[in-house]
Amino acid sequence: MFLFKVFGINTTQLELFEDVAKPLVEDLIHCKNGLLFTYGVTGSGKTFTMTGSPGEGGLLPRSLDMIFNSIGPFQAKRFVFKPDDKNGMEIQSQVDALLERQKRDSQQAVPKTPSSRQKPDPEFADMISPDEACKSENVDEDGCYGVFVSYIEIYNNYIYDLLEDAPYDPIRPKWLGGSTPVQSNEYVPPQSKILREDQNHNMYVAGCTEVEVKSTEEAFEVFWKGQKKRRIANTQLNRESSRSHSVFTIKLAQAPLDADGDHILQDKNQVNVSQLCLVDLAGSERTNRTRAEGSRLREAGNINQSLMTLRTCIEVLRENQMCGTNKMVPYRDSKVTHLFKNYFDGEGKVRMIVCVNPNADDYEETLVMRFAEMTQEVEVARPVDRPICGLAPGRRHRNQAFRDELSRRLEERGGPSNQSEILPDLPTCELVDPADDQTLPRMIEVLERRHQIRQMMTEQFNKTGTGHLSPSRKDYFLHDQQSKLNEKDKVILSQKTEIERLEKKSKTLEYKIDILQKTTDMYEQDKRALQQELQTREHRLQSELSERKRMEQRMQGAVTDTRLKWEKECERRVNAKQLEMQNKLWVKDEKLKQLKAIVTESSSGGSAPTERPEKPERPSRERDRNIQQKRSPSPSPLPKALPVHPKHRRSHSAGGEKWVDHKPPSNLELDTVMQPIIPNAIKVSTPSEKALSKCHKYVLRHQELASDGEIETKLIKGDVFKTRSGGQAVQFTDIETLKQVCPRKRRSGSAEGPAEGEDIENRVSS
Repeated sequence: MFLFKVFGINTTQLELFEDVAKPLVEDLIHCKNGLLFTYGVTGSGKTFTMTGSPGEGGLLPRSLDMIFNSIGPFQAKRFVFKPDDKNGMEIQSQVDALLERQKRDSQQAVPKTPSSRQKPDPEFADMISPDEACKSENVDEDGCYGVFVSYIEIYNNYIYDLLEDAPYDPIRPKWLGGSTPVQSNEYVPPQSKILREDQNHNMYVAGCTEVEVKSTEEAFEVFWKGQKKRRIANTQLNRESSRSHSVFTIKLAQAPLDADGDHILQDKNQVNVSQLCLVDLAGSERTNRTRAEGSRLREAGNINQSLMTLRTCIEVLRENQMCGTNKMVPYRDSKVTHLFKNYFDGEGKVRMIVCVNPNADDYEETLVMRFAEMTQEVEVARPVDRPICGLAPGRRHRNQAFRDELSRRLEERGGPSNQSEILPDLPTCELVDPADDQTLPRMIEVLERRHQIRQMMTEQFNKTGTGHLSPSRKDYFLHDQQSKLNEKDKVILSQKTEIERLEKKSKTLEYKIDILQKTTDMYEQDKRALQQELQTREHRLQSELSERKRMEQRMQGAVTDTRLKWEKECERRVNAKQLEMQNKLWVKDEKLKQLKAIVTESSSGGSAPTERPEKPERPSRERDRNIQQKRSPSPSPLPKALPVHPKHRRSHSAGGEKWVDHKPPSNLELDTVMQPIIPNAIKVSTPSEKALSKCHKYVLRHQELASDGEIETKLIKGDVFKTRSGGQAVQFTDIETLKQVCPRKRRSGSAEGPAEGEDIENRVSS
């Protein structure tokens, strides 16, 4: 979890280092990674907190001083540790390291890093007073250490190496985006670096320069060399405003000594590399205050965007941990978060220093720092301690005691106390010519002589040393040697036991691998069978879908044809019905014209000689029109030219049941004698459920125009029954037809018809 502590204005650099950076340096020495970055608005003191000033060193020089104070006596010689350009370390033998050192010393074109034997710069020496020096007490003395530093900057979301030297190559000159080569005295812009992932899934900058340093002054001078290349600019708020994020990485390589405690164990798998990243973030700023334009405006936009991405990543981490969600953290949106994503995922401790400017004008910018309070709720998994090796501790101390005892005994015998006095010196091995075949053989010969002399000295010591010892000292020496042999026997026995255990485990794992392989083969066969079955079903499904589509198209075609056919049939029937109705209307109009002519002739003639019984008066045409307007589809009745004497007829509906007599209001009164008489009937103009529930029978009186032009009445009968839902329904069972016939038409159809017509006409005319 992130620390959360407030430091006042009067807090010293030493107090801040003790609370924030010192635990990270302790973890670095114990093979744990760490990340420390400063955050704040522009001009709030981030760079001063990280670097400091003469007499008051910041977090970076104090961290370097503590590292070298702790591991100084246990450092390996130069080039024993060598970066492998894949974020790892390789171990070279003493001879290879010596050759590498002499090769680098002979290359005058390559600038050498300052040696720790040189006199330190007074400005660097005054950074930290001796009273404020710190040291870690829990340092493994049975290991060798190597310190490497690198310095990069992230400018406009591009990574640049501040320690990279780009010398001018006269054979292959660089080009400036055209056909003009760069001259030797012109500035060559640096090339941006890319991020890569190593075999342990840790992010690193590929091709970054890593310099091996042996002292605090040397490391700080390398830092100052890169600091001069860092991009700064003058703004309205800060005279030296950082326009990029800087990352100073301290990488500590550790390797154990062998069982004798004399040389480094030549095993790359036993090398542990831990690193501490000190990040000085560029300050967030508002363009309306800095009044940035052009490149400064672009720089400010990229700075604010990267800081916003850092804030977003911390917010998503907090939400995932507090709410149990699994949202993707947008590390790749910025190079800063992408480079340090392993730290947020649990590969090391993370500390953040938020610098706040007490100036009232920076109040709105300081509100952006609220997310610093949120960071204390983010939990980061702690890294697991990694043991260096399984060798017995105290090897270096025993080896040093052995050397001291050997020197003391050689002095007692009057011989040289230093082996270098009797061993031949190493010749120079500078290679100036590729065809030189004398330097390396000479070096091999000298090394072989030194090895022979050392073996002879060891044998002489074993022969003469034990013979001149007193019995008590001899017993002590034998006991000491026996104890060493016993310890080595125990180590060998434990190693044999471990080897046997590993062999058994290997056999068990091989057996499990065979079983898993067989199971995998079975699953693969099942998978292939299921895939084949799935493909068969997919083909079948596709064929069914295609058949279904063809059927749908066929049915749609049939439905369309049927619809067109019935539309044409309905249109034909409608046209026929319209023609039939037009013919009937024409017949009716012709009859009305004839009747009108008869009535007109009868009214215009003289009075009859003999009185005849008074005939019923024919209704006027106005009354016929009113009746025709009240009627629905049924045609209007013909006017009565002659009196009609209908015959009385009893309806078949007479009985003992209770009837509903439905007589629509549009029906005409025919004034006939024979009318259907229905006892116990409820007469209604519109049927209702209440009336139907009281009766058992139903009759509907329907009038229509017959083919001869007369009105025909139909009695449509039915039975009333209750439905399942509680309503009433009618089932029609019988139809009775009542037809009215005019006697005039019967006479006109017979032989006497014309004579009778003439008689009526004569009587009317007389």
